[in-house]
Amino acid sequence: MKNRIDIAVIEDHPEYREMIEMLLEDEEGLFLNWKFGSAEWALRRIHSGQEKCQPDVILLDLGLPGMSGLEAIPELLAMVPDAKIIVVSQLNQEKSVIDAITLGASGFLLKSATAAQIIRAVHEVDEGGNPLDARVAGYLLKNINSVLPSGGEKSALTNRELEVLELVSEGLVKKEIGGQLGIGESTVVSHVKNIYEKLGAANAPAAVAQAYRRGLLPRK
Repeated sequence: MKNRIDIAVIEDHPEYREMIEMLLEDEEGLFLNWKFGSAEWALRRIHSGQEKCQPDVILLDLGLPGMSGLEAIPELLAMVPDAKIIVVSQLNQEKSVIDAITLGASGFLLKSATAAQIIRAVHEVDEGGNPLDARVAGYLLKNINSVLPSGGEKSALTNRELEVLELVSEGLVKKEIGGQLGIGESTVVSHVKNIYEKLGAANAPAAVAQAYRRGLLPRK
C-alpha cells in the first residue's frame, strides 16, 4: 500500500464535498488536495498544469451541471491516464454503471456509501482493485448482456488467463494474484491486458461480467 494517495473530488453539491473532506482529513495517507464543482473546472485546472493537479484517485459525481460525469471520464483519463476514477452516484442512476465502466471508471459507489466504504474503496482502487457497491454489481451482472459485444474465436482465453480472471473476480489485486499463482506481478499485468483485449473490456468489472456472460466463469 502506498504511503500517500492524492485525491480529487468532482461534485457540484458543496455539502457532499465537505463531507468527503471531513472523512478524509484524519485518514493517514489520504490527501484530498482538489475539490471541484464541475467537470469543466477540473479539466481546466488539470490542463493548466497549475499546482500540478495529478490525482491518484478521482471521486466523480455523474449528475454534474454542464458536462456530465460520464462525458468527463474519457477526458479525465486522457489528461491523467494513471488516475483511477470512482463514480459516486445516486441509486436512481444505477443504470449508468455500465456506461461508466465501459468508459474506463474503476469503481462505482452509491452516495449512501459509509465513510468506511469510501475509504476502503480508495485504497482498493489505488491497489488495482475495482470496488463496486453490491447492488450496483448485481445490476451490472443482470444487464451486461445488452451492452457488451458477444465474443468470437478471438475471445478464447488460455488456462492461465482464466486462472487470473477468476482471482480478479474474487477481488484480488495483481500482487496477490501473482503470489497465489507463483508468477511475477508484471506477468499478471500482461495476462490482464490480454484478457481485456480478448473480451473487449475496458477494465476488471467489465471483463468479469463479460466472462460470466460467456460462461467462462461459474456463477457463484
